[in-house]
Amino acid sequence: MDERDIREILENVKKGSIETEEAVDRLRDLPFKDLGFASVDNHRALRTGFPEVIFCQGKRPEQIRDIMKELSQKGGTIIGTRASRTAFETVREALPDAVYYEEARIIADIGEEKKDGEKGSVAVVTAGTADIPVAEEAAVTAGLFGNRVFRVYDVGVAGIHRLFAKLDIIRAADVVIVIAGMEGALASVVGGLVDAPVIAVPTSIGYGSNLGGLSALLSMLNSCASGVAVVNIDNGFGAAYMASVINRRAGKK
Repeated sequence: MDERDIREILENVKKGSIETEEAVDRLRDLPFKDLGFASVDNHRALRTGFPEVIFCQGKRPEQIRDIMKELSQKGGTIIGTRASRTAFETVREALPDAVYYEEARIIADIGEEKKDGEKGSVAVVTAGTADIPVAEEAAVTAGLFGNRVFRVYDVGVAGIHRLFAKLDIIRAADVVIVIAGMEGALASVVGGLVDAPVIAVPTSIGYGSNLGGLSALLSMLNSCASGVAVVNIDNGFGAAYMASVINRRAGKK
């Protein structure tokens, strides 16, 4: 439930089109619904502008299903990240219109969407093909949050001419998400070529001294290019969320 939902309820009470008791029933589960194993945050969209997103890893499929079913009562897009196909099949028992983005590992149910149009554009750029699963988590999330998404994959510094060939696409975006493993150099290069915020995502792709993404993380944190911010290793969702916040705030001006 977001601010628009609450305003609509209050306006309907004012006009007399719904009874006070009905309004109370609809508001009863604010700010959260206790399911016993989870406290579903129905107040999240009102506070932050985006609804609660379910981190599915570690949860049983039945728990994911019940949380998504509860969120569906409030309308809008429901998203579950790091989800397995088994979890998706279980969710579909309650939400038959849900879709599964295999490479992104995201379950989504669009519901009755109330978008005000696209919030802005995001370019999702990867150094290598092996980074695409993390990139797809970012790209799908950004799209579900109402952004226009450009995908620019496999343009790492080992063949930097590939990056230059796609610069016009990258420079057209309001926010750029750069995803790289190995030594993570691509974020610094892109940061020195664009005038948009760059959100860098280190990935766990690489040989032993990559240390599961730690080397790329440290490289990105030490970037000499200005305007580069860094999220956690393999956190495509976090990068897309931040890009969406930037675009939403920019759209309010």
